[in-house]
Amino acid sequence: MPEIRQSSPPRRGTNLPRMGDFNLTVILDAIRRSSGGLSRVELAQIVGLSPQTISNISRRLLDQHLIVEAGKEGSGPGKPRTMLRLNPAGMYAIGVHLDPAVTTFVVLDLVGAVVQHSRIKTPGGNDPAAVIATIATQIGQLVEDSGVDVAKIAGLGVAAPGPIDLDNGTVVDPPLLPGWDRVELRNALAKATGYSVLVDKDVTSAAVAETWAGGPSGAGSFIFMYMGTGIGCGIVLNDEVVRGTSGNAGEIGHIVVEPDGPLCDCGLHGCVKSSAIPQVLVAEAVAAGILDDPGTRNSGADVQQSFAKLCDLADAGDAKALAIIDKSAVLVARAVSVVTNTLDVERVVFGGPFWSRIADRYLATVPVLVDANSAARLIHTIEVVGTGVGEDVGAIGAACLVLEHTLAPRAQRLLLEA
Repeated sequence: MPEIRQSSPPRRGTNLPRMGDFNLTVILDAIRRSSGGLSRVELAQIVGLSPQTISNISRRLLDQHLIVEAGKEGSGPGKPRTMLRLNPAGMYAIGVHLDPAVTTFVVLDLVGAVVQHSRIKTPGGNDPAAVIATIATQIGQLVEDSGVDVAKIAGLGVAAPGPIDLDNGTVVDPPLLPGWDRVELRNALAKATGYSVLVDKDVTSAAVAETWAGGPSGAGSFIFMYMGTGIGCGIVLNDEVVRGTSGNAGEIGHIVVEPDGPLCDCGLHGCVKSSAIPQVLVAEAVAAGILDDPGTRNSGADVQQSFAKLCDLADAGDAKALAIIDKSAVLVARAVSVVTNTLDVERVVFGGPFWSRIADRYLATVPVLVDANSAARLIHTIEVVGTGVGEDVGAIGAACLVLEHTLAPRAQRLLLEA
């Protein structure tokens, strides 16, 4: 029998009554995590369910077109076994990443592959209703261009800057988005598009994307360091995304990384948000005389444009630009070390819209510092890598929210009604 290879230990099923939905998602998850598919016999070994239960659920999944029989395999004695794999066309999801600078849209298939993609500059001004109308129009065009059967679209996921009110799908005063305090984004988009809508933080969505489409970097326990107009942290422990009590886990802006640094709005000196975010780095470049003063402009698009110019200077070898970016890598590494020591994870994954421009400098600095500061360094190493998903990790993560909500085995599915 061929070797069964899984990127991480799968969930175990249960043979208790009334657990059909949970067991179905357990089997789907096991198949999803296997690079080459699994036979029914292999599934029974991995998830701990009876062969009859495996057979019954497999038939349900085949009837729902969520999996397909993908040929036979077998290298030893005995009958070759039929392999089961996800059917990419069995289900789709739409993802939107609302960033202060750029709004990105994707249609994702069941295996996490991008079917259609588009991007627009986030409309300026302080009228959320106008922005939402623009997003809804763009979604309609995206789906039309994709050619996907609308009946197979499970829903729409939206990744937005935190903090958010997860229960109500509300954006709560995000930075660099004036006028967006207490905007009911979920309800507004559901009404405008007709889709079922999920809203989550951009950093959490990025972590979800990594677990679904990141490959080896998305397995086990890790933190996702989101590098955008702000810096945040998505948390995954034992393959489950951690959202916290209100859905706002991962707000690391007030970790002190530079005790003698600039005063933060919280009253402390040298927090991440006052010392290491792109807006601060741009201000340092202006003070150093290598960037023009943007004046009163302070939109997400302005920050992105100025930060790109700073990175261009660094790529050209400008010593002052390199010093600013390298110092930020040291400061971010300190914040990372606080989080990794607190959570005892095995990996740090960097990504987000600003990541690609600083990746080389950060990967030359951060891993060494994280290892040196690791409380568990004599027990295990901490891997530091870039995202396996790519630049659109926020939008892909937003679509993966829908797939996760629909298909992932979660503890809540084990709760039985009285």
